[in-house]
Amino acid sequence: MAVKLRLRRMGKKKQPIYKIVAADSRSPRDGKFIEAVGIYNPLTNPHTVELKEDRVNYWLNCGAIPTLTVRSLLSQKGILLKRHLDKKGFPQEKVEAEIHNWQKLKEASSQKKQTKKKKAASEEQKAEAPAN
Repeated sequence: MAVKLRLRRMGKKKQPIYKIVAADSRSPRDGKFIEAVGIYNPLTNPHTVELKEDRVNYWLNCGAIPTLTVRSLLSQKGILLKRHLDKKGFPQEKVEAEIHNWQKLKEASSQKKQTKKKKAASEEQKAEAPAN
Protein backbone atom coordinates (compact mmCIF):
# COMPACT_ATOMS: atom_id res chain seq x y z
CA MET A 1 0.00 0.00 0.00
CA ALA A 2 1.47 3.35 -1.07
CA VAL A 3 0.76 6.13 1.42
CA LYS A 4 0.67 9.80 0.45
CA LEU A 5 0.54 12.93 2.56
CA ARG A 6 -1.97 15.13 0.78
CA LEU A 7 -4.70 17.72 1.15
CA ARG A 8 -8.34 16.82 1.78
CA ARG A 9 -10.72 19.66 0.93
CA MET A 10 -13.30 20.66 3.51
CA GLY A 11 -15.35 23.78 4.29
CA LYS A 12 -18.03 25.57 2.32
CA LYS A 13 -18.27 26.71 -1.28
CA LYS A 14 -15.64 29.36 -2.04
CA GLN A 15 -14.29 28.93 1.54
CA PRO A 16 -11.95 25.94 1.45
CA ILE A 17 -10.10 24.60 4.47
CA TYR A 18 -7.82 21.66 3.93
CA LYS A 19 -6.90 18.79 6.22
CA ILE A 20 -3.44 17.39 5.68
CA VAL A 21 -3.91 13.63 5.77
CA ALA A 22 -2.02 10.40 5.33
CA ALA A 23 -4.05 8.38 2.84
CA ASP A 24 -3.73 5.42 0.52
CA SER A 25 -2.72 6.79 -2.88
CA ARG A 26 -5.61 4.91 -4.54
CA SER A 27 -8.36 6.51 -2.43
CA PRO A 28 -10.17 9.62 -3.77
CA ARG A 29 -9.18 13.14 -2.70
CA ASP A 30 -12.02 13.58 -0.20
CA GLY A 31 -12.41 9.88 0.54
CA LYS A 32 -11.10 7.55 3.19
CA PHE A 33 -7.85 8.48 4.92
CA ILE A 34 -5.65 6.84 7.54
CA GLU A 35 -4.82 9.80 9.79
CA ALA A 36 -5.20 13.58 9.84
CA VAL A 37 -1.86 15.21 10.62
CA GLY A 38 -2.67 18.90 10.19
CA ILE A 39 -4.82 21.73 8.88
CA TYR A 40 -4.15 24.34 6.17
CA ASN A 41 -6.29 27.47 5.80
CA PRO A 42 -5.35 29.50 2.70
CA LEU A 43 -7.96 32.23 3.31
CA THR A 44 -6.33 33.86 6.33
CA ASN A 45 -3.65 36.47 5.82
CA PRO A 46 -1.01 35.06 6.13
CA HIS A 47 -2.27 31.52 5.56
CA THR A 48 -2.28 29.25 8.61
CA VAL A 49 -0.69 25.82 8.78
CA GLU A 50 -0.99 23.65 11.87
CA LEU A 51 0.89 20.35 11.86
CA LYS A 52 1.51 17.47 14.24
CA GLU A 53 5.23 17.36 13.59
CA ASP A 54 5.83 14.00 15.27
CA ARG A 55 3.09 12.30 13.20
CA VAL A 56 4.32 13.90 9.96
CA ASN A 57 7.81 12.59 10.68
CA TYR A 58 6.38 9.15 11.49
CA TRP A 59 4.61 8.95 8.13
CA LEU A 60 7.63 10.27 6.23
CA ASN A 61 9.78 7.61 7.96
CA CYS A 62 7.24 4.97 6.92
CA GLY A 63 7.76 5.99 3.28
CA ALA A 64 4.80 8.31 2.75
CA ILE A 65 5.27 10.62 -0.22
CA PRO A 66 4.02 14.21 0.18
CA THR A 67 2.31 15.89 -2.77
CA LEU A 68 3.95 19.04 -4.13
CA THR A 69 1.66 21.34 -2.15
CA VAL A 70 2.13 19.43 1.10
CA ARG A 71 5.90 19.35 0.49
CA SER A 72 5.81 23.13 0.11
CA LEU A 73 3.86 23.53 3.36
CA LEU A 74 6.27 21.23 5.21
CA SER A 75 9.17 23.23 3.84
CA GLN A 76 7.58 26.52 4.95
CA LYS A 77 7.23 25.18 8.50
CA GLY A 78 10.87 23.98 8.54
CA ILE A 79 10.02 20.29 9.00
CA LEU A 80 11.92 19.18 5.91
CA LEU A 81 14.99 21.21 6.93
CA LYS A 82 14.96 19.64 10.38
CA ARG A 83 14.63 16.13 8.89
CA HIS A 84 17.51 16.83 6.52
CA LEU A 85 19.78 18.04 9.31
CA ASP A 86 18.84 15.07 11.51
CA LYS A 87 19.66 12.65 8.69
CA LYS A 88 23.06 14.28 8.25
CA GLY A 89 23.81 13.34 11.85
CA PHE A 90 24.26 16.81 13.32
CA PRO A 91 23.95 17.10 17.12
CA GLN A 92 20.56 18.33 18.40
CA GLU A 93 21.96 21.71 19.55
CA LYS A 94 23.34 22.47 16.09
CA VAL A 95 20.04 21.43 14.45
CA GLU A 96 18.10 23.78 16.73
CA ALA A 97 20.57 26.61 16.07
CA GLU A 98 20.27 26.15 12.30
CA ILE A 99 16.47 26.14 12.47
CA HIS A 100 16.52 29.26 14.67
CA ASN A 101 18.74 31.06 12.10
CA TRP A 102 16.47 29.92 9.28
CA GLN A 103 13.40 31.28 11.10
CA LYS A 104 15.11 34.64 11.63
CA LEU A 105 15.95 34.87 7.93
CA LYS A 106 12.39 33.94 6.99
CA GLU A 107 10.91 36.59 9.32
CA ALA A 108 13.28 39.22 7.95
CA SER A 109 12.34 38.43 4.35
CA SER A 110 8.62 38.52 5.14
CA GLN A 111 9.01 41.93 6.83
CA LYS A 112 10.94 43.15 3.80
CA LYS A 113 8.10 42.04 1.50
CA GLN A 114 5.52 43.79 3.68
CA THR A 115 7.44 47.07 3.62
CA LYS A 116 7.74 46.84 -0.17
CA LYS A 117 3.96 46.36 -0.46
CA LYS A 118 3.27 49.33 1.83
CA LYS A 119 5.69 51.50 -0.12
CA ALA A 120 4.10 50.54 -3.45
CA ALA A 121 0.61 51.23 -2.08
CA SER A 122 1.61 54.68 -0.81
CA GLU A 123 3.22 55.52 -4.17
CA GLU A 124 -0.01 54.53 -5.96
CA GLN A 125 -2.03 56.81 -3.68
CA LYS A 126 0.38 59.71 -4.34
CA ALA A 127 0.11 59.13 -8.09
CA GLU A 128 -3.73 59.11 -7.94
CA ALA A 129 -4.05 62.21 -5.70
CA PRO A 130 -2.98 64.89 -8.27
CA ALA A 131 -5.14 63.29 -10.99
CA ASN A 132 -8.29 63.95 -8.93
